[in-house]
Amino acid sequence: MSALSRNLGAMRSARLLALLLRLQRSGPATAATLASELEVSERTIYRDVAMLQAAGVPLWTETGPHGGIRLVEGWRSPVDGFTAAESVALTIGSAGASDLGLGAVLTAARSKLRSALPEPARDDLERVTQRFLLDAPGWFQRDDVGDALATVADAVWQGRRLDVRYGRGERTVGRRLDPLGLVLKAGTWYLVAAHRQEPRTYRVSRMQSVALLPDTAWRPEGFDLADWWAGSASAFDAAIRPLPTLLRLDPVAARRLPHVVPGQLTRDALAAGRPLPDGRIEVDLPVEAVEVAVTQLSGLAGVEVVAPPRLRHALAAHGAGLAALNADPPGSGAA
Repeated sequence: MSALSRNLGAMRSARLLALLLRLQRSGPATAATLASELEVSERTIYRDVAMLQAAGVPLWTETGPHGGIRLVEGWRSPVDGFTAAESVALTIGSAGASDLGLGAVLTAARSKLRSALPEPARDDLERVTQRFLLDAPGWFQRDDVGDALATVADAVWQGRRLDVRYGRGERTVGRRLDPLGLVLKAGTWYLVAAHRQEPRTYRVSRMQSVALLPDTAWRPEGFDLADWWAGSASAFDAAIRPLPTLLRLDPVAARRLPHVVPGQLTRDALAAGRPLPDGRIEVDLPVEAVEVAVTQLSGLAGVEVVAPPRLRHALAAHGAGLAALNADPPGSGAA
């Protein structure tokens, strides 16, 4: 089977499930409405309905001004029976579910998901899961969260306050926190919590002791964890990159820049870059200290530091040192 066929099969599986759940939860809808919501043609919707019907799903269509595609009254899909724990496990995936002790729950949830699909789509889903894996943890980093994570997760779920002893450098500080959410980022768990009604981020692995309190946690009205995390990451990125630079990058270096100097600031700098007559691009990029910037930029063969001079000189010295270290010794006869 070609890669295109596999991709189309995976898309069809997801669309069939979305179609089934849409009709189950919101009631009948016209083919035009479903096509618009699922971003496909009406012809595709009718093909999907035929596939579900062939698999035994009691779908039928009704013509007329109040007609549409509907499920037989009272029929429920097996996928609708997810518990709260199963929903969490599916959302966070294998790595997060394992940390939270939800590995078996995730297995059960995935079984329910497969059972809701007709057989052809179930085969597509099985093929995709055998060939694609999202590994959230980083390659070389996996935090040991000890016993703290289970208590923190309980507090987040129940909306209760926490009494935390937290390592900060060589000091240990005490904090009474109002949990707002948990984030798993590259193998590291972070607690987003309010301290004195100001949301902050705490690394779970640095928590030396955690106690669940009976008090109800305070939560800002309308707080959105994803929005706050994105804004917090951008603010942190800006705070640790105080050194303005002017760089000129060839096309290869420009493509690789977000990988060696990651962050939204880098993406914004590239978007605002100025093309040069020689095919390069000129960007204004804030970076960290000179020592850090040299380590990052030394991986880009096509970068020229125009300013500041001290970074340019430091990068040149770094390159000269590498060249001298890797030069062939006299009399080696190397070509």
